[in-house]
Amino acid sequence: MSASGLTQLEFDQQHLWHPYTNVARPGPTFVVKESEGVHITLDDGTRLIDAMSSWWCMMHGHKNPAITKAIHDQLDTLPHVMFGGLTHDPAIDLGRKLLEITPDSLTRIFYCDSGSVSVEVAMKMAVQYQHAIGQPARKEFATIRSGYHGDTWKAMSVCDPDTGMHHLFQGALCVQHFVSRPPIRIHEDWIDDPAQNGLGELRQVLEASAQKIAAFILEPVVQGTGGMYFYHPEYLNQARAMCDELGILLIFDEIATGFGRTGELFATGFCRVEPDIICLGKGLTGGHISFACTMTNDRVAEGIGGGNPGLFMHGPTYMGNPLACAAAKASLDLLTGQNWRGTVSAIAEQMRAEMAPARDLPNVADVRVLGAIGVIEMKHHVSADEAHARVHEMGVFLRPFGTNIYTMPPFITAPDQLSEITAGMLRLAREL
Repeated sequence: MSASGLTQLEFDQQHLWHPYTNVARPGPTFVVKESEGVHITLDDGTRLIDAMSSWWCMMHGHKNPAITKAIHDQLDTLPHVMFGGLTHDPAIDLGRKLLEITPDSLTRIFYCDSGSVSVEVAMKMAVQYQHAIGQPARKEFATIRSGYHGDTWKAMSVCDPDTGMHHLFQGALCVQHFVSRPPIRIHEDWIDDPAQNGLGELRQVLEASAQKIAAFILEPVVQGTGGMYFYHPEYLNQARAMCDELGILLIFDEIATGFGRTGELFATGFCRVEPDIICLGKGLTGGHISFACTMTNDRVAEGIGGGNPGLFMHGPTYMGNPLACAAAKASLDLLTGQNWRGTVSAIAEQMRAEMAPARDLPNVADVRVLGAIGVIEMKHHVSADEAHARVHEMGVFLRPFGTNIYTMPPFITAPDQLSEITAGMLRLAREL
């Protein structure tokens, strides 16, 4: 049959490759016709609550009028122009806003395309900085187990090499330095003993390879795709001091944790310290257009400028895209113009209460909530395909991964809609 004779879904199944799928067995896929607020509407008219915020980015919901207006207005004047030797108001205005809300020491902003690219940029910054200050052997990275930093080549090298999604590429990727994930959870009492809090192992690895390591990169407080694990921020406070002692930069990957998701504006807010480099993406534009940025301090930026070749060697074609900058500025204005902390706190409180019955289910290993992140961890792998087969009945789109049934709902989710989400999670926990 020619492609012209295929239905839309048939064409999709035969020709379009979706993320993390087997083209021979693609699993249930739904055609979305429109979206608004917390809902996506399928081609058969079914409305589903998007409990995933479309992979954690639609914090203001779909088709937010302020963000779409900003994109429309920008489209009429300047859709795109190269950022090499040129600049524009949307990039500058967004930069001003970012400096208002991010950690004070992070004064230099590098715009890029996506979260994975933001990590690539951060890693390149770290290596080029070390080279510029006379440490050219520092080209490797340390990180913690169960982390996830993206699907691009260098980012994959700091994802967990054994349990992560990219383990089959080991041997092709650079070999990095891994330590156990921080063992003390966020709501547990901190233990000062380095043998028990993970810092003893971290010191051992960093000291053994200090002359090779450019930076220590990790997701602060919340490990996202690596397992939705929440750990104690004191680990980060003491890791910062250790990195300073050994001349190692500290990179926080806040792509998933940024912009209020954890209950702090950034997960860095749980700490007493700030990183040398931070990666931002996902919620930056409220999910309306792909965009990301990497921010660093003057020490790193000026260090790179003072070395050879004196230029930071990265420059995406769509860097600083005006449409994306306008969307991001509108999204951040929406966030900071409301009581986002109260909103996220209310979501957290309701999820804790409504997800609590899952603790009594025999196959549930743990139930945890932090900010607008709710997780039911099972004792076995949970099939996303089997979850998708139930979405029409539940009226909620949930996409489990690994052993986790989780939600990161839009911040605009109403209490009754959130109850539908938690009811769907409990149903999946009982049935899958």
